[in-house]
Amino acid sequence: MTKSEIESNHHQPKCLSDHIALAVVKFMRFFADTFFAGRYGHRAVVLETVAAVPGMVGGALQHLKSLRRMKDDDGWIHTLLEEAENERMHLLTFIHIAQPSFLERMLIIIIQGVFYNLFFILYLLSSRIAHRIVGYLEEEAVHSYTEYLAGIDAGKYENISAPEIAIKYWNLPSDARLREVVIAVRLDEALHRDVNHDFANQILKNSK
Repeated sequence: MTKSEIESNHHQPKCLSDHIALAVVKFMRFFADTFFAGRYGHRAVVLETVAAVPGMVGGALQHLKSLRRMKDDDGWIHTLLEEAENERMHLLTFIHIAQPSFLERMLIIIIQGVFYNLFFILYLLSSRIAHRIVGYLEEEAVHSYTEYLAGIDAGKYENISAPEIAIKYWNLPSDARLREVVIAVRLDEALHRDVNHDFANQILKNSK
């Protein structure tokens, strides 16, 4: 995936539900911008704990769907659970980098609890809208990490040594810095963005 594809691959809303999904994500982006005000490491800690929820919820519900229908899932379960695990590793990485405060840890618990239940219900009602929302969330994640990377390059954020957990997970050089971690995470988010938009498109196509 080229740098341009990573940064600029946006799904244009094509129906009312797409516009609603985008509006929901933009509202969440406004909240994140207001609360964290450019503290990207701390933003990542909170947002990544939320980002790890959809894959686990989707994977579990697709698993049950496959059992009920006694049909193959076409690889969706593995893909979604792999996404959840990848997002969890993002969280564990930024825990080392940002060292969240007690307040932020409490915020994580509250947001995760609320988001898990809302997303679970949404996925039951419309898995297509659920995947579209995740696709737009990942678009915003790519944007945020691009801004984070620009801040590192500009000297606004210290380019500290990469945590050992990140070096092992992404097979980075032993002397890797924060910049390499952000690049790796941003690529992951871009892949999740494209996969979830594709899942939403597939569901729409199969419903016609």
